[in-house]
Amino acid sequence: MMLRIAKAKVSLRILTHPIFGAPTLTRRSYSSGVKVKQMMVREALNSALDEEMTADPRVFLMGEEVGEYQGAYKVSKGLLHKYGPDRVVDTPITEAGFTGLATGAAYYGLRPVLEFMTFNFAMQAIDHLVNSAAKTHYMSGGNISVPIVFRGPNGAALGVGAQHSQCYAPWYGSVPGLKIVAPYSSEDARGLLKAAIRDPDPVVFLENELLYGESFPVSEEVLDPSFTLPIGKAKIEKEGRDVTITAFSRMVGYALKAAETLAKEDINAEIINIRSIRPLDRSSINASVRKTNRLVTVEEGFPQHGVGAEICASVVEEIFEYLDAPVERITGADVPMPYAANLERMALPQVEDIVRAAKRVCYRSIPMAAAV
Repeated sequence: MMLRIAKAKVSLRILTHPIFGAPTLTRRSYSSGVKVKQMMVREALNSALDEEMTADPRVFLMGEEVGEYQGAYKVSKGLLHKYGPDRVVDTPITEAGFTGLATGAAYYGLRPVLEFMTFNFAMQAIDHLVNSAAKTHYMSGGNISVPIVFRGPNGAALGVGAQHSQCYAPWYGSVPGLKIVAPYSSEDARGLLKAAIRDPDPVVFLENELLYGESFPVSEEVLDPSFTLPIGKAKIEKEGRDVTITAFSRMVGYALKAAETLAKEDINAEIINIRSIRPLDRSSINASVRKTNRLVTVEEGFPQHGVGAEICASVVEEIFEYLDAPVERITGADVPMPYAANLERMALPQVEDIVRAAKRVCYRSIPMAAAV
């Protein structure tokens, strides 16, 4: 039914934008208004979905338990009642099937928002993400766009074991044709999801289960239905002069807490919320490192071939002469995630790990190599 509607109403368009989707630099990367209320991340996502579904009848939501159950994490609360089962579609437990269906709907001009109960389950559908969604615009010579959003929780939660705790930012971040975003705050979640739904390219939207219930202050500007954030632009959460700390998703909060501790020792850290994994805002990161001359990257994923490794390579290739200390990477442990709570904590970055790394690059402690 959805495909028949699309065929009748939407013609395929030749798009002139590049496959990588250059970031929009004319929009602000943060709201400038006075913060007026607290909003949970799940509420921010819900309101963004609601407003975009109201504004564009081509937008529909699909996934396991998104309708009758109102979402595994209640992100889609109230949407089935408001828009009906044709636009809020409960699916069987078959990620490969409904991901292929949604990708095909995007070929015909609809704008699917596909929810994975966790991105670990998206491995069942990775062929459709990487080979069908990401590559079709290029392989069709620009004749077919794929305006689809793949969203759901990414990374570790609590006590869910090795098969449900992986960070997929570097996995999808390596694929040309995909855009990858990872929000931290309610402002991030609302602004980036609205931008992702409106984007003509496939967007992988990496949320975090432990952030859904977190509340953040938002302004009237953020609450405006027209508010979006540019994909491809980082946000400086805190300005500083001594060391640059980059992070995304839940790790931004850890970096901000580390900055509070560092300030007590007269180390003024600059915290960059990456927001967009691909395209990566290299210019903002480089500008910060030119100022601080030191860099610490933070992520909860595996160390090898990670997002931090890409940032380190970029900085060394482009502005090596500005570095006054070796770059430090803080990552998860290079092991499958343990189930035991004490081992799980040891396998994930902690605030104290970031503090120690920042002190090392500022020469306030003994380097690890010298301590061995």
